[in-house]
Amino acid sequence: MQTRELGRSGLKVSALGLGCMGISMAYGESDEVQSIEVIHHAIDHGVTFLDTAELYGSGHNEALLGRALKGRRDKVIIASKFGLRIGEKGMLPVNGTPTYLKAACDASLKALGVDCIDLYYQHRVDPRTPIEETVGAMADLVKAGKIRYLGLSEAGAATIRRAHSVHMIAAVQSEYSLWSRDIEDTVLPTCRELGIGFVAYSPFARGFLAGAISGLEQLQKPKDSRGAGTMPRYLPENFAQNKILVDNLAAYAVTKGITTAQLALAWVLARGDDVVPIPGTRRVKRVDENIGALDVDLTAMDLQALERICPLSAVAGPRYNAMAMAMAGIGL
Repeated sequence: MQTRELGRSGLKVSALGLGCMGISMAYGESDEVQSIEVIHHAIDHGVTFLDTAELYGSGHNEALLGRALKGRRDKVIIASKFGLRIGEKGMLPVNGTPTYLKAACDASLKALGVDCIDLYYQHRVDPRTPIEETVGAMADLVKAGKIRYLGLSEAGAATIRRAHSVHMIAAVQSEYSLWSRDIEDTVLPTCRELGIGFVAYSPFARGFLAGAISGLEQLQKPKDSRGAGTMPRYLPENFAQNKILVDNLAAYAVTKGITTAQLALAWVLARGDDVVPIPGTRRVKRVDENIGALDVDLTAMDLQALERICPLSAVAGPRYNAMAMAMAGIGL
């Protein structure tokens, strides 16, 4: 397994991580035995970077990961996040207060069954709490030995700078794929200037770019957030246009002798050695398929062809609707 350093932090991880969110939420019911099998298979094949959060399954994901890692803790880098939770009436406001942060960290440590979290992100920026206060409290957790490295998720460039001035930020995590590239404007350049690694979630645009969605009827299962209307690319008025783009990508993947998923993932991997994608999956065979993307060499001509086949301007709909973007505090 290839490794990549997250910026200039000194933290080295597998070049490909495993996003664990989908095991516990967002994509319908899952099987716990199968999920643990996927985690074990990924670790056994060199994937050392595992990503979770207190939000995912309201603690279920961290607890499941903790059970899966018994006897394997020394083989992995655990990343988790705080600040986003779901209450009885839906998503709660982002909480980045020092008091909440410290309680959330203790709860995550207990759920994971570990003494220290390797990389701890603020899941979203709290607009009511100065980032300096939040990061200062995170730095206290480093001193206490409860976390090793700090991260931010979906933060804007100005916030990243302010945070980094308080304590080194090892990684920034945001959505990044052929279809979601807004971070290229200011966030990614800022990370590179400051020596911060970039972690790319949803490199398959929640399955669409993997060629896994052939029709909207697949999204009508219980607990599948893609059919809930908050992701405009899956709305009927946008789906057909986006499906054409995916079909074109699939045709190009055939010429390379790879799968559509491997092509989409190879594109993210090719954005730089400081970029680490964390695709999620519930299937062992998909783990192997994703790892295979590390062997895909996209030439300059390939990258130019992908820009023509799937120009960002041709993607129908934003990644979230306006209300979801505002509630999640994306880009603050």
